[in-house]
Amino acid sequence: MGSVTLPGGATVAALGQGTWQMGERRDLRTAEIAALRAGVEAGMTLIDTAEMYGEGAAETLIGEALGDRRDDLFIVSKAYPQNAGRERLPKACEASLRRLGTDRIDLYLLHWRGSVPFAETIDAMHALRDAGKIRYWGVSNLDRDDMAELVAAGGEDCAADQILYNLGRRGPEFDLLPWLDARQMAGMAYSPVEQGRLVGNAALQEIADALSATPAQVALAWLLRRKNLIAIPKAGTAAHVRENAGAADLHLDDDVLAALDRAFPAPSKPSRLEML
Repeated sequence: MGSVTLPGGATVAALGQGTWQMGERRDLRTAEIAALRAGVEAGMTLIDTAEMYGEGAAETLIGEALGDRRDDLFIVSKAYPQNAGRERLPKACEASLRRLGTDRIDLYLLHWRGSVPFAETIDAMHALRDAGKIRYWGVSNLDRDDMAELVAAGGEDCAADQILYNLGRRGPEFDLLPWLDARQMAGMAYSPVEQGRLVGNAALQEIADALSATPAQVALAWLLRRKNLIAIPKAGTAAHVRENAGAADLHLDDDVLAALDRAFPAPSKPSRLEML
């Protein structure tokens, strides 16, 4: 399993596990717990969640599934923008900690930009870090201009920006990802297989067949080739998570990358950062 080094020195798995829409159905709970545990066994020890996911249900699922493996994990959670101020962020963080069954969140993100000034959110994040409640802080769904504003407000130590990025949504390559790379801030790609929609792409299927791989594995391997990027696919079964883990062993040569560029062209101009 490859890794990414965050500002501050933490080394984390480049291929992690997302949990959006997990923990919300009792009939799927056993399979979802098995999937999370299988991912950790495969080296996918970065677990991404948010207080928004099922209004805490995903965090509770993680605590139940992986509580006994806490020291092996790097847990990422996210706070609603309305909770990003000095008064509300500590309360939101404490609630997430209780649901996760842990005493610290490894990386705590602002889920998207809201009305709270960046300077206030940064101060609140720093206070949580100083209190030992979080180890690192970052953001999600911020474009390059937002990131420049964040840094100007005192956010030079932001560790990561979690964004919608995959073969079908390559806009961040034009300006945002180079900006992050220049500052050694990690990018985190959510919905890396476009919630499964990329799997049905005929060109991607043809490339995958030639590699004796699956379309999802090719889409993930394409992301993992980037030095400073973390991918966080969601998988609800152990079989699915093991398929995702296989992407870490898949090599894409220049011919394959060229074929992917033809099927999914790189951006030629800046574009607005997309969100799901």
